[in-house]
Amino acid sequence: MNTELARFNMIEQQIRPWDVLDPAVLDLLATMRREDFVPAAYRALAFVDTQVPLLPGAEAAAEGACMLEPKVEARLLQELRLQRHEKVLEIGTGSGFMAALLAHRAMHVHTLECRPDLARLAREALRRNGVQNASVHEVDAAAGARGWPAEGPYDAIVLSGSVAEVPPALLEQLKPGGRLVAIVGQEPIMTARLVTRSAHNAYAERDLFDTVAPRLLGFAEPARFHF
Repeated sequence: MNTELARFNMIEQQIRPWDVLDPAVLDLLATMRREDFVPAAYRALAFVDTQVPLLPGAEAAAEGACMLEPKVEARLLQELRLQRHEKVLEIGTGSGFMAALLAHRAMHVHTLECRPDLARLAREALRRNGVQNASVHEVDAAAGARGWPAEGPYDAIVLSGSVAEVPPALLEQLKPGGRLVAIVGQEPIMTARLVTRSAHNAYAERDLFDTVAPRLLGFAEPARFHF
């Protein structure tokens, strides 16, 4: 496979048509080696418009462990409009690729992962790619919904997976002017949403696009009615 041609085609045929037009984001995607964050068994899927499994066989599907589609990662990154002085929290490290992208745009990234194998692989991938301003924190599954208040508040928070709704505890860890992106809702259609905290501690929401993503572990689901 011609890796550079595949990367070019990913950007031009998948990412740019999804209204990812920020030159800095496109330049980063052209230089960041996405293939270095993909498990060897799935390396052929590194630039394909699909979710890439991160655990073997049925385990990945059962636990929702995957890399999101390149266009989804890129659009969420663009919508955050990160600045070099900002601090970011990511929930759901996965492969570490999104943390790497965030780290190249911000001052420091704290990223939470509840699967020990993925936390280890993400640390290794970040180190191999020279990313020194991203800290991978191995936590229990329920910790994701609580965030990481020890290093808060944050300029931006990213949920790299879907939730039924964003917990108030995460919103409270945003600085005034801070932004949070998350994929919320239920299958078959979920919505990528941007939440911004104002200087007066009010929250404004803007829906970005429809998509579907695996659930993040440890987040509450809505009560189901039984008749």
